[in-house]
Amino acid sequence: MKKSKRIIALGIMMIFILSTMLLSACSPKQPEPVAGGETQTEQAEPVTLDIFQFKVEIVKELEEAAKNYMNDHPSVTINIQTVGGGDDYGAALRAKVQSGEEPDIFNIGGPQDVEDWRTRLEDLSDQPWVNQALEGVLSGVTVDGKTYALPFAVEGYGFIYNKAIFEAAGLDGSKITDFAGLEAAVKTLDGKIKAGELKEQFPNLVAVFDLPAKETWVTGLHASNTALSQEFASSLDAFAAKTLEFKHAEALKNLMDLQADYSPNAKTKAKLNAVDYATQVDEGIAIERVAIIQQGNWIYNGVKSIDEEVANNLDILPMPVKGVKEDSIPLGVPMYWVVNNKGTDAEKAAAKDFLNWLYTSETGKDFIVNKFFFIPPLKGFENFEPKDSLGQAVKRYAEAGKTMPWVFMGYPTGWGMDVLGTEIQKYLSGEIKWEDVVKNAQAQWEEMRK
Repeated sequence: MKKSKRIIALGIMMIFILSTMLLSACSPKQPEPVAGGETQTEQAEPVTLDIFQFKVEIVKELEEAAKNYMNDHPSVTINIQTVGGGDDYGAALRAKVQSGEEPDIFNIGGPQDVEDWRTRLEDLSDQPWVNQALEGVLSGVTVDGKTYALPFAVEGYGFIYNKAIFEAAGLDGSKITDFAGLEAAVKTLDGKIKAGELKEQFPNLVAVFDLPAKETWVTGLHASNTALSQEFASSLDAFAAKTLEFKHAEALKNLMDLQADYSPNAKTKAKLNAVDYATQVDEGIAIERVAIIQQGNWIYNGVKSIDEEVANNLDILPMPVKGVKEDSIPLGVPMYWVVNNKGTDAEKAAAKDFLNWLYTSETGKDFIVNKFFFIPPLKGFENFEPKDSLGQAVKRYAEAGKTMPWVFMGYPTGWGMDVLGTEIQKYLSGEIKWEDVVKNAQAQWEEMRK
């Protein structure tokens, strides 16, 4: 990812604006085409695949996809275990491997994870989907010319807001393009909520934001990325950095303070450290208890399962880095699929075939776009445009080139969540000042890079 952010954004835009030939659904092993462009793999022996994945939002849909695959591949049994949301997937994966229960397919993040898990990563360079990858999405998982992982999706995050609430308050979210505009809108909305002007139409509405500081990935990874993506051009640059300047730390503070100051716990900010993902999403924006949250397009399916009308009213505001880049959202690959090279030849062949089926067959593509609500990381999906409100919002930012790269995949292992996220919790509880957050985070970055 040694390219400019503009080139990466253009690469991602290709998914929406380029026409490409549909991919062959054949895997590199022995699949034979069957009706409808699907594949039928004849296994020499029964194979059981254990998948350990982090996307809590697609649990049911992924299990349904696996059943579809197994119907056409009766010799393959797929077991899926999901750890994510409020749980630390990385720690859970390490514990699982240490216990001897190694999954056949699991997830990694980017260059740091490639280094950490290198001894267990199967070389996937010969897989059909590799040549269909969008510009830049494989850079962080390619080492010495070998590609070790398949991107989950392209995702974008920012300040997700309820358009109906904004309209009722006389606000137009599409006009917000900088921090000053965001702050003004938040203050207007806060005033109307406190005055009870929106109570009749939105009886559950109690605050503008909810900040899930318990989820240190929200603060220490995603929020911090807005500032550090102005310091590092890519996750590879972050991975190579021995020290951290943190030159836009004040802009990060502005984003943290804005969410905390206009949350239900504005006067008791220490309580924000107990707010989790479910409280923010399922019990927050999904039931119109709050109007804005920091999250990404991945929440659409969960909100839809609670209230489809609310889900369809969601859109994304930028996450403005004050004085630097104010009209954009972070855009990148959330996680990657990898195949464990410790498996048998039959297990590895089946694992590769399942992933290839999921991302290149017509049935698999339908799951990716219309059931997982993913924005595909590959070409060949022009007949599967995103239909959900948040996928369309991400598409809008991508096409306009208003994006920032995801660099947090290059942070030192554990730094974002265990160091910075924890320091932000201390700041919110009043234990330390923001200067201490910055100083401690810088010192730990340098120490962890030794």
